[in-house]
Amino acid sequence: QVQLVESGGGLVQAGGSLRLSCAASGLTFSMYTMGWFRQAPGKEREFVSGITWSGATTDYKDSVKGRFTISRDNAKNTVSLQMNSLKPEDTAVYYCALDRWAGPVRRRIVEYDYWGQGTQVTVSS
Repeated sequence: QVQLVESGGGLVQAGGSLRLSCAASGLTFSMYTMGWFRQAPGKEREFVSGITWSGATTDYKDSVKGRFTISRDNAKNTVSLQMNSLKPEDTAVYYCALDRWAGPVRRRIVEYDYWGQGTQVTVSS
């Protein structure tokens, strides 16, 4: 049974930082692309960042470039999202997701096969 479990969300003031982590189990994590998505109240879920199986290639939504950094540790089956210079518009539930795909990072939600339960990130102004 594949499981993705996020942690690290919380409440932070604008300009602050948070680090999200996602632990995977039940499959060979190191073979697949991982992604982070978010969903704000009343809005559709959107791609935030992704990383290829080796960690060699990353991709970011334009609005988070330079502020967020995705990384993975295949030995520990984890993927992380370091979020700096947070803004109120970053407030959302953040989800990690696994794409059973060894190619470039894909951004479409439908491409991702497994999802975590989400973790709330709230940025106050």
